[in-house]
Amino acid sequence: MASKERVDAMSKGAGFRRCPKQASYTPGTCELLRVMMKESKLTNFQQRHIMDTMKRGSPLPLQCNPTSSQSGSPSRKPAATIYLPPILATHSHLRPASMCQANGAYTREQFKPQATMVKEIQDRKEFLTAMESLGRGKQYRGIVLAEISQKRREMEDIDRKRSEELRKALSTTTTT
Repeated sequence: MASKERVDAMSKGAGFRRCPKQASYTPGTCELLRVMMKESKLTNFQQRHIMDTMKRGSPLPLQCNPTSSQSGSPSRKPAATIYLPPILATHSHLRPASMCQANGAYTREQFKPQATMVKEIQDRKEFLTAMESLGRGKQYRGIVLAEISQKRREMEDIDRKRSEELRKALSTTTTT
């Protein structure tokens, strides 16, 4: 007898397969959706429709009629509906890699060194004079002077390379 009652109950739609699952939304989720709806500038009707859907515990709609609660007439075009913001959409709108490459998104800027060598030497000299005024010049004098001479050597190397490049560029333009 009990099994017959279960079969009758299932045939009436009370079973778990025939009853759609109610979605439960946390207060944080509800607040997030409210903020997102304000930012996306949905109409009051659209906001109300989404809030009613949340209160019922139904899944959120993928699209919503723009202005009224009237059901859509057959003469309406599907393009007249407004879609939810991309955050709520079911799929992402990523650009393919080929389009990103064509727009130059993967090209790097060439490194252009700036003239900071002279400033670095000046900073080290100022540091050394500050340490000497504090009476700690003996500790730092050897280190700072070594760094200054290293920077000067680097500057000379850069100058030598640039002058060679300039000579090569001038020699190729004069021969052509």
